[in-house]
Amino acid sequence: MRNKTANTNPILPGFYPDPSICRVGEDYYLVTSTFAYYPGVPIFHSKDLIHWNQIGNILNRKSQLPLDGAETSEGIFAPTLRYHDGTFYMITTNVSPNNPLGNFIVTATDPAGPWSDPYPLGSEGIDPSLFFDDDGRCYYCGTKDRREGARYYGDNEIYIQELDLSSMKLVGKSYAAWHGALRNVEWPEGPHIYKKDGWYYLMISEAGTGHNHAVSVARSKSLTEPFEGHRGNPILTHRHLGQSYPIVNVGHPDIVETQNGEWWMVCLASRTAGGYYRNLGRETYLVPMTWENGWPVVNPGKGIVEDTVMAPGLPVGGVDNVPVKEDFDLPDLPMNFMHIRNPKEQNYSLTERPGYLRLKLDRDKISSRGNPSYVCRRQLAFDFTAKTALSFEPQSENEQAGLVIYQSQSYNYQFLVGKKRDKTALFLIQTYKDEEEIIAQALMDDFYAEVFLRVTQKEQDLVFSFSSDDKVFKTLADHVDARMLSTDVAGGFVGTTIGIYATSNGVASDTVADFDYMTYK
Repeated sequence: MRNKTANTNPILPGFYPDPSICRVGEDYYLVTSTFAYYPGVPIFHSKDLIHWNQIGNILNRKSQLPLDGAETSEGIFAPTLRYHDGTFYMITTNVSPNNPLGNFIVTATDPAGPWSDPYPLGSEGIDPSLFFDDDGRCYYCGTKDRREGARYYGDNEIYIQELDLSSMKLVGKSYAAWHGALRNVEWPEGPHIYKKDGWYYLMISEAGTGHNHAVSVARSKSLTEPFEGHRGNPILTHRHLGQSYPIVNVGHPDIVETQNGEWWMVCLASRTAGGYYRNLGRETYLVPMTWENGWPVVNPGKGIVEDTVMAPGLPVGGVDNVPVKEDFDLPDLPMNFMHIRNPKEQNYSLTERPGYLRLKLDRDKISSRGNPSYVCRRQLAFDFTAKTALSFEPQSENEQAGLVIYQSQSYNYQFLVGKKRDKTALFLIQTYKDEEEIIAQALMDDFYAEVFLRVTQKEQDLVFSFSSDDKVFKTLADHVDARMLSTDVAGGFVGTTIGIYATSNGVASDTVADFDYMTYK
């Protein structure tokens, strides 16, 4: 039963923001935002709230997730996962150029999928959530500008409207429920409704996703009347702890009651390293909570999110550890691998050369809003080593392939193999504020059909090295500053990813790059 030892927090390290959770019997399911990455909205399963296994990606078809032209921090915002009467519902917002979906719902009877095509709702704003009342009626709860007119950017209201599940359309009157805990609060958002002891509770985040992020709660006896804020708001924040506290920008919660009557909160927060720099993005944490005098109390006696958490009183679950080395031996990519925007399927193959992931060089570059040939996984810690074995014979100097550390199209490092004067050449390209610059390069003593590339990060220092035999590595560049890849320099809502990439830099090409494996440790 209960694991008496302290467990590591975050429960989902790396870029897994905006968690939403639901329980079905003794099973727990959790989803997070993915922005402009594809496939979208990973779904995880757990028995104990500590150990989580990814069982699928909810949005795995372009008809569900059109992302063409999206900036890296656009795309899918703040999904909510709910279960009712044999059906799972996932509701979210696609914030992308020329995207017809806006706020939409997909459904499934099996959380592992397949999930339906989207039901667009035509509703205003972002961060939609669903609430099923005791009588089976369903209500939409979302965030939009105040109906009487926003006084400033981020002057929002939380509103509620009934959803007809037979037509998947909003019906009846829309009600303004709450405007946040403070008189002039910015960005009341991420709302969720719960019902307990005859009260409807509305839990939100406010004050933006940065250092001042906070969780507040209000309640009402009716969904059609204004909610009254708790005098103890905010019920969770780290803004008072200062910038030296190692866990910052706590917010965007969802709560769940276990089958044993315990209450737990999942929320997002970020770790810092080398100063106030958040390269990993917003991660998913677990926090205990209880109820006192009709209001939630988070982590009683402490009131903060910690880097360890005692397990709930549940049977200890297992976890399928993601392997350090991905050999590309199976017919499909692992669930935790992603593309930026919708991939051009013809540019990827796991069968043309068995045991390798083949990338066709594409005109689109990683430093654009196009659909580059890029396959990646999340950075999970500030100290890591990533490596790949690349078989590649460029036909011209514009053809390149290799490893990328990517925060956005505007901020990234590209560690690429190319050719120069019939010899293999290595390039380290920095993209900073949308401008690409070669900051290091080397010419090998011959042409090598296979090159090994390695990237190591320790806190905020990156080292890029290469080898022709996977034994002796030479350093191309060291003490390269990783702070550029943090939210605090690059902005946006995402964390860093590490992946393999192939480009012809705007020129038509039939050349391919074959990657034997990718390791991340």
